Amino acid sequence: MTALAAVPKRVYRWSALCLGLALAACASGPPTPEWQIDAHGASQKAQDAYLAGDTRVEQLEWNRAREALARTGRLDLLARLELLRCAGRVASLVFEPCAGFDALRQDAPAAEKAYADYLAGQLTSQDMELLPPAQRNAAQASQTDAGAQLSGIEDPLSRLVAAGVLLKTGHATPATLSIAVATASAQGWRRPLLAWLLVQVERARAAGDTQAVASLRRRIAVVERGGKQE
Repeated sequence: MTALAAVPKRVYRWSALCLGLALAACASGPPTPEWQIDAHGASQKAQDAYLAGDTRVEQLEWNRAREALARTGRLDLLARLELLRCAGRVASLVFEPCAGFDALRQDAPAAEKAYADYLAGQLTSQDMELLPPAQRNAAQASQTDAGAQLSGIEDPLSRLVAAGVLLKTGHATPATLSIAVATASAQGWRRPLLAWLLVQVERARAAGDTQAVASLRRRIAVVERGGKQE
């Protein structure tokens, strides 16, 4: 996909969500337009804030990212930004319409439309090849061995997105949940961690495993307190 931002590696940490939001540029290349740096920096801060559970900062930074992209008049880039936002929600098990993207869908490229359908759990087989490799492998696995591809997805956010889609489409296994919890925990992502732990609680309760429920509840309490002593 066309890059939203071509900025030096030192400016950002690479996210393999594969939405084309950033690509490293050669140091000898032309100066990076300010809007690209602004849009990428704000979108990264917004996503980090959302995953950490900081709604106020998240909203401020998404607005800044949109303002930077609006300066270009590029509807495809605005659509891609909305997909990035919705991907963070799927990773956190917030299954709601991607309204920001839907408003731009008619002007979005085919690959972005396919990714939106993937996030919604409505991807058709003919559009699977339009997905980024990590999501394509996970989508194909959902038809055979759910969760088998998750551990091979290098980027943590991409892994959580794939796990979220598996849960949404009814293909998540206990291994899927364990991988998602471990991923969110390793990154210190409070919002998705709590969401996935609560899914584990429900499944443990349904299985009558009271010990697992109690253990998970204690873990949830620690995350919710944020390290504060009772």
